[in-house]
Amino acid sequence: MVQRRIPKIQDLAPLMQFKTPELNAKKRRLDAALTIYDLRDIAKKRTPRAAFDYTDGAAEAELSLGRARQAFEDIEFNPSILRDVSTVNTGWDVLGAPVAQPFGIAPTGFTRMMQTEGETAGAHAAARAGIPFSLSTMGTTSIEDVKAANPDGRNWFQLYMWKDRDRSMALVDRAAKAGFDTLLVTVDVPVAGARLRDKRNGFSIPPALTAGTVLNALPRPEWWINFLTTEPLAFASLDRWSGTVADLLDTMFDPTVTFEDLAWIKAQWPGKIVVKGVQTVADAKRLVDLGVDGIILSNHGGRQLDRAPIPFHLLPQVVREVGSEMEVHLDTGIMSGADVVASVALGARFTLVGRAYLYGLMAGGEAGVDRAIAILSEQVSRTMRLLGVNSLEELEPGHVTQLTRLSRIAAEAPAPASVVL
Repeated sequence: MVQRRIPKIQDLAPLMQFKTPELNAKKRRLDAALTIYDLRDIAKKRTPRAAFDYTDGAAEAELSLGRARQAFEDIEFNPSILRDVSTVNTGWDVLGAPVAQPFGIAPTGFTRMMQTEGETAGAHAAARAGIPFSLSTMGTTSIEDVKAANPDGRNWFQLYMWKDRDRSMALVDRAAKAGFDTLLVTVDVPVAGARLRDKRNGFSIPPALTAGTVLNALPRPEWWINFLTTEPLAFASLDRWSGTVADLLDTMFDPTVTFEDLAWIKAQWPGKIVVKGVQTVADAKRLVDLGVDGIILSNHGGRQLDRAPIPFHLLPQVVREVGSEMEVHLDTGIMSGADVVASVALGARFTLVGRAYLYGLMAGGEAGVDRAIAILSEQVSRTMRLLGVNSLEELEPGHVTQLTRLSRIAAEAPAPASVVL
């Protein structure tokens, strides 16, 4: 028989401690977000559909994005046991200077459309975290204002080569004079990808007000108040545009850019130069010959060519072929610190996060970006400890097994020509 008794007050007291309620609604909702997907859920509730879908969506059937995320889910970690992991070091040198984490903020376009604090919030948060911040040619904050927001940190400028070459290089000159240390030259946008969510939403700059837009905005008054009561949307690279995003891209971007043009750009940039959008081993090898400092394996977040190669799958082979010659970085599909650790284990020197950062921005402005970085940082540290490593240098391919869901079918060799005797 179980012996029962009347509980004593002193026994109940430790069980009845109530948590002090958080009165700040923003802090309360951000504290409740434990993953980047949690931030995405908050962002979706607080952002009008057209702006949210511009961030969340990809090209055509969005297969590339789905496959990139699935690739990270389809891994198996192989931990070592009985290691002293009381301390871990999550930083090392990237492109000749230190970073506190093996990830940074990717360049994103139209950022103030997502949330009015835009790139300034990202630059401030990056400065606090000790990670690089990348400004896009299509960003909505000027080069000089980003530098002012992150005066002592690492700022990178992402360049799209325009048909107007003089205008493109004027931006490069401004970034150099402002002290940006790295130029990211994006090479996978000869034309705009078919981003069908944007077309269906009628997404344009500035936003077009339709009956559907207004109805969708009614439960999101804070976004509209911020949008209408702050400085009109302007760009790092141009003052105004009236039309769809795809029209803007196709008007500006130059489909004639070649490796020779890239060499010309490199000759004019005083800092480190990284080529973003590499998707084949052959192109990676050719860029070694060009003498760039690094490449970013990326399919533009699935926003350009749908069914493009999965960067995470491509990573081990590219590292084997060119990793000793230049740094190999990675983006597309990263939604957790475990994804970052897996990338480093397979040879990536650095990773970039775009949507993960924007989900935080949309969820809570600058505080939301801080929360996104904190979530990723905590996951990086915890994953390293659970793998039994103290530093990024200790991560190696044996820590990760890539499980097979999609596999390539080898192309058949052509039949030998018949010989007539």
